[in-house]
Amino acid sequence: MTTALALVATTGGDGDRTLTATGEIDMSNAAEFGAALDRELASGAAVTVDLTGVTYLDSAGVSALFDRAADHDLRLRAPRLLERVLRISGLTEAVKVTIC
Repeated sequence: MTTALALVATTGGDGDRTLTATGEIDMSNAAEFGAALDRELASGAAVTVDLTGVTYLDSAGVSALFDRAADHDLRLRAPRLLERVLRISGLTEAVKVTIC
């Protein structure tokens, strides 16, 4: 069964992209999350992933972010709830993370 996850992509006035995720990102929907990230990153613009509405992020979700971090201008906005998993995983060293 797939965990509930809503993904909304928007473009700012500067052309930068934002992918807003709401719900949980886990093994059941990490491929969907990764595909949405790929669509946004294909534009070549900077992409901010807004995780402020995410209540759970497992290693599959972290891996989806890591897989794309090295080759793209990727930024994260995350709630304090996810700060520890992002820090322990090392993702805070790979991309710019803003804790909200």
